[in-house]
Order: sequence, then structure tokens, then C-alpha cells
Amino acid sequence: MTVTLNRNDTQLTVNIHGRLDTLTAPELEEKLEDALDGVEELVFDLEGLKYISSAGLRVFLSVIKQMEEQGEMKVKNVCSDVMEVFEVTGFTDLLNIE
Repeated sequence: MTVTLNRNDTQLTVNIHGRLDTLTAPELEEKLEDALDGVEELVFDLEGLKYISSAGLRVFLSVIKQMEEQGEMKVKNVCSDVMEVFEVTGFTDLLNIE
């Protein structure tokens, strides 16, 4: 998995490529921990994300809770396989997916 963070003042865009699973979720969590300070608009660009497991969903849930207090969060460019996981798990109700 490759994670790229692009910050512009209070906006943060997170690009994720590869697989977000039990092995890679802690890496994403660690990168986001300090990066979310002061962020009012968070955008996850998932164009390169091909797979997400429950460990990845846990990271998203944690970020959703944090961003509810700080600002807004969007998810864009979701492939069909990841969208299916979001639909089956009910994450489509929690996420603002463009």
C-alpha cells in the first residue's frame, strides 16, 4: 500500500493505492494520526485502492468520528470492489461518497 498526503491549509487529500488490510491499516492509521490536526476538509481519493478489509474499515470509522468534530470528510473515485464492501457493511450511510 502507498499513501500520499497532500495538505493545503486546512484541507487534506489522502491518496491510497494498493490494499488496505490487516498488514497495512496500522501504517495508514499512523500517517493520519498527526496529519489530521487542524484539518477541516478531508478527502480520501481511493482511485488506486483495490481492496479493503475490516481492519481498513476500522481506520475509516475512527477517522469518521474524528472528522465529525473537526469538519467534513469526502471519499471519491471508489472502485466497484471497494464500493461493494462499503455497501455490504453499511459504510455508504456513513461516508460522503462522490
